[in-house]
Amino acid sequence: MAGKKYKAAKELVDSNKQYPYAEAVALAKKTNTAKFDATVEVSFSLNVDPRQADQNIRGAMVLPNGTGRSQRVLVVTQGAKAEEAKNAGADIVGAADVLEKIKGGWMDFDVIVATPDMMGQLGRLGKILGPRGLMPNPKTGTVTMNIASAVEEIKKGKVTYRVDKDGNVNCLIGKCSFSEDALAANYKALYDQIVKVKPTSVKGAYIKGITVSTTMGPGIKVAAE
Repeated sequence: MAGKKYKAAKELVDSNKQYPYAEAVALAKKTNTAKFDATVEVSFSLNVDPRQADQNIRGAMVLPNGTGRSQRVLVVTQGAKAEEAKNAGADIVGAADVLEKIKGGWMDFDVIVATPDMMGQLGRLGKILGPRGLMPNPKTGTVTMNIASAVEEIKKGKVTYRVDKDGNVNCLIGKCSFSEDALAANYKALYDQIVKVKPTSVKGAYIKGITVSTTMGPGIKVAAE
């Protein structure tokens, strides 16, 4: 059963209305019922078939105002690239040693960046990392020789987005403590990116629906531009 705070918050939202995005993020802040600094998220319902290779949307971008969340970055590399990773601010740097730790259940990190030469060894941990969404991928910029740039972008507020089997893309755009302008700018940047990666094979309307919500707040429908 929904609590009193949630019910009161939901009453502020017109479920039949599609709000302009700046209005929607302001309302999301207002209807946040959590006592902590909740995350603000956007969900895009897309007219795509993820089983088609060209419609399996996936990528990454740096939000203009960051995410408000600190990410612990593990870099899997060796040689000179290890020093580059440390200088760029990576939290943990290692090679076969950290892969052994992961095999043993160690998971004290949020993102893995790897150089291509390490992917053969990392690939053996697919059953552990894959289901958690932690396997590095060239499409999200986490398999690269440019380690410094990859680490710096993640620290600045890089987010990854990926369509699920139902055609939805869910992504955070910040925290409730962000200003309305900062959240609106992050939303617009993500929206523009999702539009930009529209597969050419999609016929008809591409975006079926957009919803903004906080961790424990009601969903707010957003008008597509």
